[in-house]
Amino acid sequence: MKHIVRKAFWDFEKEEQWLNDMSARGMAFTDYSWCRYVFTDTPDQQYIYRIELLENLPTHAESIAYLRFLEENGVEVVATYMRWVYLRKPASDGVFDIYTDIDSKIRHYQRINYFWTVFMIIEFAAAIPNLTLGITNLLMHEPFGNFSYGNLIIGAATLSLAILFLALDLPLRRKIKKLRQEKAIHE
Repeated sequence: MKHIVRKAFWDFEKEEQWLNDMSARGMAFTDYSWCRYVFTDTPDQQYIYRIELLENLPTHAESIAYLRFLEENGVEVVATYMRWVYLRKPASDGVFDIYTDIDSKIRHYQRINYFWTVFMIIEFAAAIPNLTLGITNLLMHEPFGNFSYGNLIIGAATLSLAILFLALDLPLRRKIKKLRQEKAIHE
C-alpha cells in the first residue's frame, strides 16, 4: 500500500533518522518531492537510509559517475532533489555509512554549511536595504501620513529567514570544528 507523508525538515540528520524510523515500522521510502515523502509497506527494517548533498547536480557527469559507483556497490538511489540524494541499502547487508573517514565527513558538512551560508547572505542582503528604507520612510512621514509598512514587513521577514539560516549553520560549524579536532588527535 502506498502512503504519502507531507513533512518539512531543516536538518538532514533528523530527516535521515526519521526515514530509518519509518523503515523500522515497515514503511519503505520510495520517492520524494518538496516536503512530500512516498512510502510503501514492507517488512520491518528492510532498508537503511542515508542522505547526501552532492557537490554538483545529479545530472552532472561527476555526480552520475559517483551515483553509478554507489549502485555498483549495492546502494540504491531512491530519489534526488536539487543536489540532495536519498540513498538506501538493504538492512541485511549490515552497516551503511557513506563517510568512512573524518576528511569525507568534514567535506560533506562543509558543503551543507556553504549551502546554508549562501541563503543566509542572500536574506541578510535583502533585509538590510528593506529595513533601512522602511525605517527611513517611517521617520520621514508625519503621523497618520501616507506611509506603507511594506518595506518593514519584507525586511523583518527576510531578516527572520537570515536568522533561521544562521541557526541552521551554527551547529554545522561546531560539527566541522569538532571533526577537525578529532582529526588532529588521530594524526
